[in-house]
Amino acid sequence: MMRRCLLVLAIAVLQLAAQTVDRTKPPQTPPIPSYKLPPVFETKLPNGLGIVLVEDARFPLVTVRLNFRAGTKFDPPDRPGLAEAVATLLNEGTKTRTSRQISEETDAMGGSLNAGTGPDSLTISGSAVSESLSRLLTLLADVTLNATFPQEEVELYKQNLVQKLRAARAQPDFLAAERLSQAIYGSGPYAHIAPTVESAGKLDPKVLAGFRDTYLVPNNATLLVMGKLPARADLIKTVTQLFGSWPQRQLPPAPDMTVPAPRRQIVLVDRPGSVQADIHVGRAAPTRLSSEYFPLMVGNSVLGNGANSRMFRVIREKEGFAYDAHSEYSTKRDAADLAAVTEVRNEVIEPALRAVFTELENMADAPVPADELANTKNFLSGIYLLRLETQDGLANQLNTIQTLGLPNNYLETYTTRVRSVEPDQIQAVAKKYIAPDQDAVIIVGDASKIGDAVKKFGEVTVVKAE
Repeated sequence: MMRRCLLVLAIAVLQLAAQTVDRTKPPQTPPIPSYKLPPVFETKLPNGLGIVLVEDARFPLVTVRLNFRAGTKFDPPDRPGLAEAVATLLNEGTKTRTSRQISEETDAMGGSLNAGTGPDSLTISGSAVSESLSRLLTLLADVTLNATFPQEEVELYKQNLVQKLRAARAQPDFLAAERLSQAIYGSGPYAHIAPTVESAGKLDPKVLAGFRDTYLVPNNATLLVMGKLPARADLIKTVTQLFGSWPQRQLPPAPDMTVPAPRRQIVLVDRPGSVQADIHVGRAAPTRLSSEYFPLMVGNSVLGNGANSRMFRVIREKEGFAYDAHSEYSTKRDAADLAAVTEVRNEVIEPALRAVFTELENMADAPVPADELANTKNFLSGIYLLRLETQDGLANQLNTIQTLGLPNNYLETYTTRVRSVEPDQIQAVAKKYIAPDQDAVIIVGDASKIGDAVKKFGEVTVVKAE
């Protein structure tokens, strides 16, 4: 019997060895399926709180998101960073719990509870084992409705924030991103990307509570609960008991989100002593609700998303100008922006800038070849499906749908819309949004070392690094 098994094994090995394998070609990517959402139930409490329940019984876990349209774009002009401060300090003390007690209760559930902000939203996020869902929601309700913003916690936050801001402003990439945002959005709410030392000094419990009472209200919120859930009626009853008496408030008018028309400008942020130059080239772009979004998103991936992108292959691998070269397409609810980014040695600033401009122009001058486009589509579709595998990943995507006002079928149609993008569509949007003729060009570096080279590309405005 043993001899017979060995003989069968030997024959199988010989058959495999006889097969011809073409190692010059990568293996074929199998068809990438569309995504199918788990069961979703939506309702709303009388006070306006939206509720979204998503069944995911694969693991005994629950994930919650309480999303408010209360991001950094709602900061008062003289207090950038207020929304971020509110989010950070929500769980640092309530009317009945200290910061330590909140932390200990969270740990006892084997979970987490924290909050954060983006340009458009403030989100309180939590997770726990399924049996602790009621306790998690109770704690979530407490920090949402009853945060007291203790003075000592506010002072500690301010001290830490000032140190973080000083460290950030010492980094050339931060200075370049800040200046590009200002060039694209002018004086609008999306222009500021961080607090200032001056605005940090204006924080106090009364100011924080004022922002919370204005924007963290039920008619401005959606509660997402996902995971292995109890009976729906019982869960709705629990949510109603915790949040049902939360009073509605009239929201203030939305901020003016007008974006200036794009125009070519070159700004050199003088940072004496820099041995490298940070280059950011960008402009305003369409939001995710635009019909141009998917062609531009795929085109951006071809241009500068990952090690197979054109910018990486040319500017880093072929020319050796930089360690990193990439492009970014950042979408918000009311606007978006696209930028090419790299950091190069002072000695190569001129050829490196030409290389960046050339790659941007090439996207508009010729269609993307079929093989390159197919590889990009496969990458985008595959990585998208991987992000939806976890509860946290899916919760984040559903939260994004709420924040950006996307259609309910956005996740399920994503891969189909990516695969439907054609070369002529990419070329059309590239001519409008990637070709650099209307881009703001921001360079952070030592003006005495790179100024003459930068001036070869047009009129330059030199400003001091703050």
